[in-house]
Order: sequence, then structure tokens, then C-alpha cells
Amino acid sequence: MTIGRIIVGRRAPITCSVATAVSKAIELLAEQRIGALPVMDGQELVGIFSERDVIYRLRESGAGVLALPVGQVMTTPPVTATAETSALEALTLMTQRRIRHLPIVEGKRMIAFVSIGDLVKHRLDKVEREAAQMRTYIQTA
Repeated sequence: MTIGRIIVGRRAPITCSVATAVSKAIELLAEQRIGALPVMDGQELVGIFSERDVIYRLRESGAGVLALPVGQVMTTPPVTATAETSALEALTLMTQRRIRHLPIVEGKRMIAFVSIGDLVKHRLDKVEREAAQMRTYIQTA
């Protein structure tokens, strides 16, 4: 199963700009109940702003970080995948890089944003379908 199949029908990802104040980005994370935002410079994906970035920068710089633009505190460059990437490859990449969010790109354009939770859910659904098929096979054999 590819990422492309998982993201079919999804709405455009919520993003922020490099110029967005950290305090505003935090509000957006809280309002949307999400853990990370792709950071855009115009139409180009340039980084990821996550809960971890907030915590690390608060520890380093204190509350003054809240007034900084996201472009100064984001994680860059972003680790990305394509729609052709398999779900298992994406999970492996996320595990190896210790990240929980993955922008999906087509050329230089971001088309989706998936979380490790999205991919784990996909894997669990697949395991449940296979188990149901096996039960059906055993019962009808």
C-alpha cells in the first residue's frame, strides 16, 4: 500500500508561514489539536514546526521565543516522502529519523501531511482485514 492510497480524499494540510509568530503557531496547533505544522515560504515547503520545537526553544531561550517567527525555530530541512512511497517505508523512515510527521511531496509541491498515527492505523486496519479473511477461510473450508 502506498501513501498515495492512504491520502486519497484528504483536505489540504494546515500550514503556517516562516513569518508566523511562534505564539500564533502554538495557538493553531492547540486549536486544531495537531502536533506539527508544515512551514511554507510562499509555495515552497521549508520546514516543520512541532511541539518539540516549542519545548526545546523555550528551554534554550525562555518565553522570548514566543515572539520569534517560526522560520527561526522550525526544524529544517524537512524529511519528505512521495505518494509512491509505501506505508511501511514511510514508517521505517519516521522511526529511523525519530519524527512523527511526514510531508508528502510531488515535485516541489506539498500535497499532504501524514502522521505516524495515520500509518499505524493503516497497518492495524490491514492486519484486522487479513485476520477476518483468515477466519472466513477457516470457517468455510
